[in-house]
Amino acid sequence: MTKEKRKHKVFMEGAISPTFIAESIAKHSSKTNIGAHAIFLGQVREDLINADKVCAIEYSAYQEMAEEALHEIREAAFAQHNLECMHIYHSLGEVKVGEICLFVFVSSKHREASFKVCEELVEKIKKDVPIWGKEILQDASHQWKINQ
Repeated sequence: MTKEKRKHKVFMEGAISPTFIAESIAKHSSKTNIGAHAIFLGQVREDLINADKVCAIEYSAYQEMAEEALHEIREAAFAQHNLECMHIYHSLGEVKVGEICLFVFVSSKHREASFKVCEELVEKIKKDVPIWGKEILQDASHQWKINQ
């Protein structure tokens, strides 16, 4: 059963704030048909590349194509699973080490569906959505990030 056909805002400029995440969670307390939430938070990691530390990632996307791909991923998940609610947010622009760049929030009546779908969504986003990250190193050089 498809819940909604409208496209949802996905991209946010800069890091996704803890306040935004907390407010998103709080808004669901009135939805009493939900019994479980699964949340994935992707955080920029301080990797070491050729003896230089990553200090930020600059995200870009082919927005129109990415939004369409995310809409299709979302609708397929609703069609295949018994979900109550789903939200996906991804950063654009610079996100510093330690900040959140991806927020996936899946709600269902029971935990099994929430856990399963949350993991599936993250894998599909990383694999199928045209979003790129350029790692910015401490020496001001940069390189394209490889999704893992």
